[in-house]
Amino acid sequence: MSLSSSLESLRSVDLSDLDMNNLGSWPVPVKVITAVLLMVLVLGGGYYLHLSDLQVNLDQRKAEEARLKQSFATKAFEAANLDAYKTQMVEMEASFGALLRQLPSDTEVPGLLEDITRTGLGSGLEFEEIKLQPEVVQQFYIELPIQIKVVGSYHDLATFVSGVSSLPRIVTLHDFEIKPDSKESSSKLRMDILAKTYRYNDKGLQK
Repeated sequence: MSLSSSLESLRSVDLSDLDMNNLGSWPVPVKVITAVLLMVLVLGGGYYLHLSDLQVNLDQRKAEEARLKQSFATKAFEAANLDAYKTQMVEMEASFGALLRQLPSDTEVPGLLEDITRTGLGSGLEFEEIKLQPEVVQQFYIELPIQIKVVGSYHDLATFVSGVSSLPRIVTLHDFEIKPDSKESSSKLRMDILAKTYRYNDKGLQK
């Protein structure tokens, strides 16, 4: 069949006469065109899906490349500054050790209790209790908790707290509890407070 006759037969085809259930009865040119279109659709769909997979894989590789570049830059910077970091660490450890050695020894605790008592009495407070609690051992230092119970006015309590914070020895204050001393008097307050001072733990530093 020549090309001209094939085109002529295509012109004479009425698409409404084509039976989808009987493809074998279709004219040869229609069969050829249909087969070509199906082939194009199949190849086009497969190519598109293949390209989509490749694009996803490419995006993943790009993200991994960016992450590796960032990791490399960070490690290169750390490697370039490793000696400086080591020197800084040695200096910090020496400075830290020097500061720890400035913490007082056991023999200064009685003097601290006297200082706290003197500060409280000078603030106008009445002491109900000032008692050392069991030590708490940390790696580089040892906490010495001191339970304090005092009675006085709000202003006296504030003056006492400020005075304790100003002592030359390192003292931190914790667990405040303030309540009226009695139902009859609203001007007097009772304060329970835990003071903590610290001493140097030379055994911990040697480990």
